[in-house]
Amino acid sequence: MPVVGFDLSFRRTLADGEAFGDVGPYEELRGTLRFAVDPLHEANVRITDIELAPRNDQGLVEFSSDVSVILPVDRSRANGRMMLDVVNRGNRVALPNFNGAGSTSIGPDTPIDAPVNLGNGFLMKEGYTVVACGWQGDTPSHPALITMDGPDALDSDGNPLTGRVYTQLQSPEDTPNFLLSDKGHRAYPALDMDEAGAVMEVRDIPDGPAYPVPRDFWRFGRIDENGDYVADPNYVCSEDGFEKGRLYQVVYTTVGAPILGLSFAALRDCISWVKHGTESAPTPIDGIEYAYSYGRSQTGRYLRTYIYNDLNLDEQGREAMDGIISNVAGGMRGEFNQRFGQNSKDRNNMLSQLFPFAPVTQTDTEIEETGSLQGRFDERGSSVRVMYTNTSAEYHRADASLLHTDPDGKTDIDLGPNARVYHFAGTEHGLGIWPPTDTTTFVEGLSKTQNLRGVVNYAPLLRACLVNLNRWVSQGVEPPHSSHPRLDDGTAMPPSALRPFFDRVPGANYPAHHALPHRRDYAPVDGTEYPTVLPPRTGGNYGGLVSAVDESGNELGGIRLPEISVPLASHTGWTLRHGDIGGETQLLMFAGGTIPLALTASERGASGDPRLSIAERYASKDDYLSRIRGAAESLVQEGRLLEQDIEVCLEQADKYWSYFTDGSASGSIR
Repeated sequence: MPVVGFDLSFRRTLADGEAFGDVGPYEELRGTLRFAVDPLHEANVRITDIELAPRNDQGLVEFSSDVSVILPVDRSRANGRMMLDVVNRGNRVALPNFNGAGSTSIGPDTPIDAPVNLGNGFLMKEGYTVVACGWQGDTPSHPALITMDGPDALDSDGNPLTGRVYTQLQSPEDTPNFLLSDKGHRAYPALDMDEAGAVMEVRDIPDGPAYPVPRDFWRFGRIDENGDYVADPNYVCSEDGFEKGRLYQVVYTTVGAPILGLSFAALRDCISWVKHGTESAPTPIDGIEYAYSYGRSQTGRYLRTYIYNDLNLDEQGREAMDGIISNVAGGMRGEFNQRFGQNSKDRNNMLSQLFPFAPVTQTDTEIEETGSLQGRFDERGSSVRVMYTNTSAEYHRADASLLHTDPDGKTDIDLGPNARVYHFAGTEHGLGIWPPTDTTTFVEGLSKTQNLRGVVNYAPLLRACLVNLNRWVSQGVEPPHSSHPRLDDGTAMPPSALRPFFDRVPGANYPAHHALPHRRDYAPVDGTEYPTVLPPRTGGNYGGLVSAVDESGNELGGIRLPEISVPLASHTGWTLRHGDIGGETQLLMFAGGTIPLALTASERGASGDPRLSIAERYASKDDYLSRIRGAAESLVQEGRLLEQDIEVCLEQADKYWSYFTDGSASGSIR
C-alpha cells in the first residue's frame, strides 16, 4: 500500500462553524502524507527515472506531500464524492473556481493555518470532500503552500545527474537580472558558471526569428542593488541589461534532476487512500465512491499529461480518478514527467509536449506520428470521463482548437464517447477582472494591456460541468454535447479572419499577428520525453483556429453566457501587451479584453463603430435584464447552467449595466 502514513498537523473547524445547507459545518485536516512506491510495479513504470531513485530497505521509493482534507464535520452527510483540487503552484484552485472564493495566492508570510475561504460554499452544500495534495517540489519556499518533497535521480555511482535545460525569460521592465525560472520557482542551477556552450537567443514574438545574444553580453550570476556582480548559479545577468517585453531563451547545463513524475503517484495514491485507506493510514472519511479531479491552467495541463501517460491505476489495479475536468489547458501538456523538466513552463513555443492534442487517434503527417491523448485509457477500456474546458484566451493562443480538429486545422473530428470539449465564449484565462482595469498584478508581476481586461466570470459554467460530470460518471446520464467553434458551421476560422471586423471597431487594437504553435524537433531519447536538441529544430505550424464573432464582436462558437449573447461590450480572449511593459505586438498571455459598446447611435456614428449602441439594443435597464434572464433560462434548459445561477447572472448583469452606462467606460487605454 503506497500510503504508509498520515501525520496530522492540525484539525480545525472552517468558516466559524457555518452550516452549509443540509450538510452542515465543515472542518479541515491538514498534515503530511508519506508514500513508499514500488519502482518495479507496472503502475509506476511510466514515471521517468523512477528506476534511478534511492530506495529503502524494502526496495521502495519514499517521498511525502502536504495534504489538506476539507470534509463535513458530520461525515454521514457527505455525498460520497471527493474533489481532488490539483493545486496550481501550491495554491488551491477548486475553491476559487467553483465556490467563487477569490484569490488564494500564498506569500512568504502567509501562516500555514491562515483561514480557508470557502466562498459561496457550493462544493460544501453539494456535500463534497475536497482534497488538496502536494505534487510540486519546485515552488517558492512558502510554508503555507501545498507541496511535495521527493528524491532526485542518481547515476550508478550515486551521483546526481547532469544535463541540459531550455527556458524562456521575459520581464515587464528593463532588468539586469533574470532568475533561471519564472514565477519565483526554484531554478535549475548552472553547473559551470563559465560554460562556453551555454546559448542565449532573443525573439520579439514567439514564432519570430531568433537573434543570438553574444556570450560576452551576459553571464551566469546577478547584479545586486549596488551594481556589483554576485556569483549565483541560479541567475543570468547583463550589465547592459535585458529589454522589457523581449523573449530571451537560454540553454545551459545543470546538475540535479528531481523525479518529477512521482507527483502522479502522489495524487493517484492520495485518492486511493481517501477511497480505501491503508493498513497504516485509515481513510479520513468512509464511503467515498467517486473521485473527480479539477486542474486549472498549469494543473489542467498536468492532468492532460496524467491522462496521456495513464497513471490512474494504483498498485492494486484500481482506478483512482473517475472523472476529470481539465480547465484552460488548451492543447498543451507539460514537462511534468521529463528529466530536468520545468513544472512552471507554460508557453506552447517552448514545450515539446504538444501532439497528440485530441482525445482520439490522429496522425500528424509532417512529423509522421500517430497518437491519442486518451489512447492508453481506451486501450484498456477505462471508464474515466473527461471534460476539457477552455476560454477564448487558449484559442487565441492557437492551441485549444487542436483538441477538436486535425493537426492542420482543416477538419472537425469526432471526440469519442468518453470526452467532452467546451469553449466558454468571450472569456479570458481566469475568471475575469472586476472592476475593469488595464493594470493588474498578473503572472508577470505588474502588467498593463492595451484594452480593459476581460471581465466575464465563467464560474457558473464550471459548476454546471461538475454537476453534469457527476451524473455522467455515477448514473450514466450523458452530459450536454461538446460545444466549441466548428469548421462545418463556419464558427471556426483562422485568427486573421477576424481582423477586418475589429479594424473597424474604434480602440479594438486587434493583433496584427497571432503566433501559431509550430512543430519542434527536440530529438528525445527513445522512450522518454528527455530532449537532446536544444534549442529545437523548428518545422511547420499547427492549424490553430479561433471562434467567429457576431455583429457585436462576441464569439459565436461555444457556450455563450448571457453577457455574451446580450452584450454591453465585445468580450475577447485576446489583448495586447501595453508599450509600458514592452512587447506591444505580443498578446499578453492569458489575458482577454473588454471593448465597450457606444452608449448612443450618435456616439457610435461619430466614432464609426460598426456595432449597435446600447441605446439601439435596449429600451431600458429592465429590458436588458429581462433578456439576460431569458438567455440564462435557455442555458438552464440546455443543461449548461444551474438554475441557482440564474440569479448570479442577473447580479452580474446589473453591475455591468451600471458600469457600462454611466459614461466612465473606455475601450482603449493605449
